[in-house]
Amino acid sequence: MLYQHLTDACFEEQLGSHGVSHKRIEALLSQLGDAFTALKTRRNKDAVALLELPSRTDDLAAIQKLAEEIRSKYETVVVAGMGGSSLSGRTLTSLAPLGTKPVFHFLENIDPDLMDEMLEHIDCKKTCFLVISKSGSTAETLAQFFVLWDYAVKKLGKQAAQHFFAITMPGDNPTRRFANKQGMTVLDHEPIGGRFAILTNIGLLPAAIVGLDIKALRRGAKMVVEQIEKSSQPKDCPPALGAALHAAFMEKNYAISVMLPYAARFKVLSAWWRQCWAESLGKHGKGSTPVCAVGTTDQHSQLQLYLDGPRDKFFHMVMLERKGTGRLVAGDSVSELAYLQNKTLGDIMEAEQKATFETLTRHHCPVRLFKFDRLGEEQVGAILMHFMLEVIFTSHLLGVTPFDQPAVEEGKKLAKEYLLAGKL
Repeated sequence: MLYQHLTDACFEEQLGSHGVSHKRIEALLSQLGDAFTALKTRRNKDAVALLELPSRTDDLAAIQKLAEEIRSKYETVVVAGMGGSSLSGRTLTSLAPLGTKPVFHFLENIDPDLMDEMLEHIDCKKTCFLVISKSGSTAETLAQFFVLWDYAVKKLGKQAAQHFFAITMPGDNPTRRFANKQGMTVLDHEPIGGRFAILTNIGLLPAAIVGLDIKALRRGAKMVVEQIEKSSQPKDCPPALGAALHAAFMEKNYAISVMLPYAARFKVLSAWWRQCWAESLGKHGKGSTPVCAVGTTDQHSQLQLYLDGPRDKFFHMVMLERKGTGRLVAGDSVSELAYLQNKTLGDIMEAEQKATFETLTRHHCPVRLFKFDRLGEEQVGAILMHFMLEVIFTSHLLGVTPFDQPAVEEGKKLAKEYLLAGKL
């Protein structure tokens, strides 16, 4: 089982209590007819590369070969990149077991203190630097790039270039020019926006370095695309149904969307989803605010607000089958905890996640459920593709373009003006 999407079951008794009628859901699904057909027939030109990517295998051997080379030579990998350029690799490498080598450092910030601390704790001779920038001109990534290069040259001299790899779009751009000038290895970034490019080399190279099965990641995503191709109408397509539910609840002022996985390794996936949702849909006064939580941690921080605070949140729970997994808990020595005796940590997690789901529904909080029997590469590839397609369908209902970020560009231009004018 890739994943079980229990939207219908979860909402059958809930929709009316939130003012959302089945008739409205059906109307929104009808509005998705053209978008659904455009995706199926590849007439949505902006999404063609994303939809065709899961079926590709021509690039995987080269990714795997480079990953094996890096893994055999280096103990540390430093990734310089912003947004999806960093989150893609961080999301997938977070699935690797604790202690997996090489160790990754993702520089998602230009905080000088963090840079200094990281450089003080790595052995440059055993470190690989991976610079990722789709445009090749992102100021923060270039700043990271130049700092890392200066550091490496001081430590390694003429050998520094052998430690650097860059991923950027073909053509002339600052990243490619600088990397080529220094004799670094340069890889082509696929023509897919960073937040949608997690299943390209920007995500799959780090994933392969830590030993994940990148073929299985693509295979899981392909199954979701094939489901759309086999569906005759939007209501049979889980990403389209999810988009209709999102739009319906936004119309009822549910302005916050909460991702709540009960799996620690899905915590970073939530951060990837948050960027994909916010940057793709937050335009022209539209969209909802994505919030990340993780069970059971946030039962002790955010759940009180969720259950007893404003009714403005739409919840998306992600569960794994946990019963009987993990170490046994010895609860017999404390009488008050006798109910834990002979239970595993997985048993407790299973009880906690079920209880949270049922409590949310009892408090009339709109919640849907994604359930997995295990957390493998196919399952992860499937849920990634599900959410990317859900964002695209939702953008159609909101009347926005999901593949740009115009408001962000305004801030970038202003920061550049400050630097040029010396207004610091």
